[in-house]
Amino acid sequence: MTRRAFDVIHWYMNDVASRVVAKTGIPSDRHHLGKLILHSFQDDPDFVSQIDGGTGQSETSGSVLDRSIRCAVSLTNMGLKKGDVMVLMGPNHLDFCIPHYGALYNGIMVACIDATLGPNELRDLFHTNQPNIIFCQNEKTVDIEKALQMSKVDAKIVTFDKDSKYTTLADLLEIENKDEIQNFKPTDLDPEDAVAYLTSTSGTTGVPKTAMLTHKNLTIGVPYMWATFTKFPTPTRLAIVTSPAQWLSAGFHYLLSPVLKYTRLQTSAPLTPEHFAELVNIYKPTYIVTSPTMMITMVNSAKCDFTCFKTILLGGSGVTQEVVNEVKQIAKTDNVKIVYGMTELSGVAVQSDFPPEPGFCGRPIGAIDAKLVDPITNKDITEPNVKGELWFKGPNVFKGYHNNPEETKSTLTEDGWLKSGDIFYRDYSWNLFFVERYKLLLKYRNHQVSPLEIESVIMRHPGVFHAAVTGIPDKECGDLVVACVVPKPGCTVTAQEIKDLVKDSLTDSKQLRGGVIFLKELPETSTSKIDRKKLKELVLTLPRE
Repeated sequence: MTRRAFDVIHWYMNDVASRVVAKTGIPSDRHHLGKLILHSFQDDPDFVSQIDGGTGQSETSGSVLDRSIRCAVSLTNMGLKKGDVMVLMGPNHLDFCIPHYGALYNGIMVACIDATLGPNELRDLFHTNQPNIIFCQNEKTVDIEKALQMSKVDAKIVTFDKDSKYTTLADLLEIENKDEIQNFKPTDLDPEDAVAYLTSTSGTTGVPKTAMLTHKNLTIGVPYMWATFTKFPTPTRLAIVTSPAQWLSAGFHYLLSPVLKYTRLQTSAPLTPEHFAELVNIYKPTYIVTSPTMMITMVNSAKCDFTCFKTILLGGSGVTQEVVNEVKQIAKTDNVKIVYGMTELSGVAVQSDFPPEPGFCGRPIGAIDAKLVDPITNKDITEPNVKGELWFKGPNVFKGYHNNPEETKSTLTEDGWLKSGDIFYRDYSWNLFFVERYKLLLKYRNHQVSPLEIESVIMRHPGVFHAAVTGIPDKECGDLVVACVVPKPGCTVTAQEIKDLVKDSLTDSKQLRGGVIFLKELPETSTSKIDRKKLKELVLTLPRE
């Protein structure tokens, strides 16, 4: 049966929300993430909530419930209150979610930050986020101390592991007054205004910014990830988390796995192909959302049986039809879907049935309006098959960038439209087809050139493992197109073969006048996307064929 979008997830979310509202008597609590999560933990305490594949440890909902309430009580006793900011830094271990949930109960904003950042990068983020408390691994405290001093921010530090200097999470969970645990109640807040997540985002280029996602944004936006499922609760048995904890693609599992009642498989160990294969072979996860780059790497390098996956979602960067077809073949399932979303849209923005043709992403989700706009004139594009920037408006559109009114103004219009920065075209039925990030489009003379289009051609070569296209500045022509190619192990690929493939497939303006560069691996961001900024710098220093 061909999967299509259903509304069962929304009926289920309404059912959970109605039971929460029946308890509290506050109608807006239907969008209070903390109360929805707390209720769900209480509803089924014996359910296995999470597994750390790095250690083999697991934890029930009842245990998470007890520990997160203890943490919430301690946070209040420390003076933390609604509207304060909590920074979380660490791997996806079993302790990571405890302060995370405690903060959501109390109306504290959660900012998950890349644990590999150095003092200077942390300084900038602390200056923007202004945290009141920071949870981290012990090994990171020295860098955090330096960053706090440089940013002139005063924040409490709590470590997940043992530390002789700072309070630990274990210390916070020791509550002498048991009545505080027994009588705990989440903080009342306005879900439409109260920020739940402060999520770092820069798209594929630019300086990182922190998007403010409200409780209502996330409660409406995240469930659309499950629009092809018809059974709730437990739409899937076991979902594997492949993203680091600071990204929304991991965050939506932390938010909805308790509510939807599926087990979250994560790992505190580095997610190498070998470890990924180990997790798949031992636990047999049934659901995965990941980037096409990571999926290609795992398909070609991880020795495991992909047929355990019943649903595979690919997104975060351009997905070629060749990748979709390869994943379908190795996983032996047709339920491989392209997902288009943005942090600023609280997750998925376009939902699709199975692609009828290459480049198809689907139609805008039911919660939002969408339109195509000429990025130069800002005039609406009303005709089909005309390329333009995709704009969105609706209840899942973020509140703005935290402490950054300039970026907010450049991204959100006065009447509430969000500029995606992505170029699409549509057909007569409003099926959307992704072209490219507007900022990544190359310009050869008077022609716009899409790196993604050229990459999809190069990936047809049987000896190519990864490919990425960028431009080299040229005074006369604008951009000279250059291809960076990672050959498959044991395969010999020549620059001329790549050039000939592009020449036979694409028009003159898209030819590889900048040459071909062979690499052992492409530079990647922490979410396994191609790091386009580093790639652009790299091609200026390496020999080209």
